[in-house]
Amino acid sequence: MGDGEASSGAGGQPLSPAARLFHSPRINCYIIAIMGCKTRINPDVVKAGLEQTLLKHPRFSSKLAVERGKKKWRRTTVNLEDHVIIPDLDPKVDFPDQFLEDYVSNLTRNPMDLSKPLWELHLLNMKTSDAEAVGVFRIHHSMGDGASLVSLLLACTRKTLDPEAVPSTVLVKKRAGSSSTNSGGFWWLFIAVWSGLRLIWNSLVDMLVFVATIVFLKDTKTPIKGSPGVELNTKKFVHRTVSLDDIKLVKNALNMTINDVILGVTQAGLSQYLNRRYGEGNKDVEAKQGKSNIPKNIRLRTAILVNLRPTAGIQDLADMMAKGSKCRWGNLIGYILLPFTIALQDDPLDYVRQAKATIDRKKLSLEAILTFVCAELVLRIFGVKQRAGCCCYNA
Repeated sequence: MGDGEASSGAGGQPLSPAARLFHSPRINCYIIAIMGCKTRINPDVVKAGLEQTLLKHPRFSSKLAVERGKKKWRRTTVNLEDHVIIPDLDPKVDFPDQFLEDYVSNLTRNPMDLSKPLWELHLLNMKTSDAEAVGVFRIHHSMGDGASLVSLLLACTRKTLDPEAVPSTVLVKKRAGSSSTNSGGFWWLFIAVWSGLRLIWNSLVDMLVFVATIVFLKDTKTPIKGSPGVELNTKKFVHRTVSLDDIKLVKNALNMTINDVILGVTQAGLSQYLNRRYGEGNKDVEAKQGKSNIPKNIRLRTAILVNLRPTAGIQDLADMMAKGSKCRWGNLIGYILLPFTIALQDDPLDYVRQAKATIDRKKLSLEAILTFVCAELVLRIFGVKQRAGCCCYNA
């Protein structure tokens, strides 16, 4: 599923299985990134920066070509005027936040022109509640996975104090229990065997649930479950700013990760929303605060794509664009089904604790790797259409 190494000689490179899947009619998937700026955007500066960075990336200077019935990436000359879009906006537009949401939603209606590289940058010099100007990237998912694209966008930027240096990132990996496992050979062996057995059991259960989901196991019908065909509707992008410092405060207090906290907040929001929706029309709801109107045993899950390839470093991507060096690039992804715990909790932190338990269990499973292998087999045996049908199951 990966596209292998990206280099200056990527012209004529065949599409990976994942890239072909993302071009199938039922999947046809785009990545949209919205970036706010503290100052107004100078289009000429942006274009000059793109010429020195993004245009030197093989994938962003290649278009989709069909040769002998096979789709390939073919290097081409990029005209920045076709990719950098600057709409004529009223700087004093009413309700700018609403305008931005509508503008981004309209991008989902129009397919990209396959005769040119599959990316766009929209520059909106309008003040919103969060920024003085906004840039909106639209990139076809066949260009690469989300983690690689985030690293690439960072590699296109430079430090304010040192215009030649790429941004610094700090990655700290903690290995919980490493000191205790080395205290004795017996305990180390016991923990290793027990972890191995849990890994096998969790992987087996997760794969059975994944296959059952494709065949018959559907989510409970709730007010947030769409009807058949809802995936064809225009998408609405709504965002809210959340304090990262507040998330870190909870993370550090409970000794967990940012993802644990975010999943917990998501579970809390979904639970509160569904409780309110199920309570609509119930006259006793307001009188009985804290009463749960949520049906028991709701099955509500999300399918998450997992990047299986180590993310390319920012400096590696910067060197690739500047010097034409090679760098691993593409889509190498598996899937996991992540269940939400939908219920009202007396202690708000219980949502976060439950989220941590769910994620810790998923970490001790090979579900993402196994689903990647299964999807690869389905693609090779039955083709892209059947694979797309499996990915569009009604969970």
